[in-house]
Order: sequence, then structure tokens, then C-alpha cells
Amino acid sequence: MHAPSSVDAELAEVARIHGGAGPWAVAGYRMGKHALGKLGLQRHSFDLEIVHKSPRSVQFSCIADGASAATGASLGKLNLTLAEASEADVETVYRNKSTGQAVRLRPAASFRARYRDLPREKLMSTGREVMELPDAEIFEELPAEAPPSR
Repeated sequence: MHAPSSVDAELAEVARIHGGAGPWAVAGYRMGKHALGKLGLQRHSFDLEIVHKSPRSVQFSCIADGASAATGASLGKLNLTLAEASEADVETVYRNKSTGQAVRLRPAASFRARYRDLPREKLMSTGREVMELPDAEIFEELPAEAPPSR
């Protein structure tokens, strides 16, 4: 027997958190990994705060579980928050609480078109496909919002 590939291990982590590794959850995983790198944070960092904005609708909400799988953030630790937004406004904001630096990502238009409303039997194969796509085919980075004044 051989050791699982890193793609297999990452897909298993997404499935462990989400229950499957479909394209939208995998997109959230990829976005989370990208954001950690940009913010200079490690997985499970207490400095990370994530707000995922989406409709209360499967596929868009799956991104939040992928973000959790990549970053270790969770609803229970209060560092992953879900905020209701329209389909046009789906985005995830990752913030380093210590520095205030933020990364704001949303699914790319081409990703939305390609993976929208897939039949259930295609979710696992397309999840693997998304794990291997270039970042630009999955998400785009938006200008970070100014932090809220307190």
C-alpha cells in the first residue's frame, strides 16, 4: 500500500468536516488556504476571523465548511461567522485580528457557471477537479474592506 497523496488527504479533510468533498466545499478549502498564506497565519490560529456571506442555500453555504476545513475556524470557536447575503454578494472575508489585515475572496464567475447545480453523483469527481485547478479559475480577490469602527 502507498501513502495517500496530498490531494487525497486534503479531500479527506474537506469530507471530514463537510460530509463530502464537492466542488463548492473544495473551493472554500482552497480559498481558506490562500487566505492563510496571504495573512501569514497557521491553521487553527486564534488570530483568524472569518465571515462568510451567502444565501442560506446549499452550494454557496458549502464554502464555509471548506473554509473551516482549511483553517480550523468554526462556529463553536466563534471565529467563523455566517452572514446572509444575496447570491450576487457571496464572498468570504478572512481577517488577522492582531494586524487588521484582511483578504476578501469570492467564487469566480467562471467557477459559478461551471459548477452550479451539479447532480449529486458528480460532486466527488468535480471536487477532485477543483482541488487541482489554478486559483484564478476558482476565486478572485476583492479589495479588502476597511475594518469596522468600534
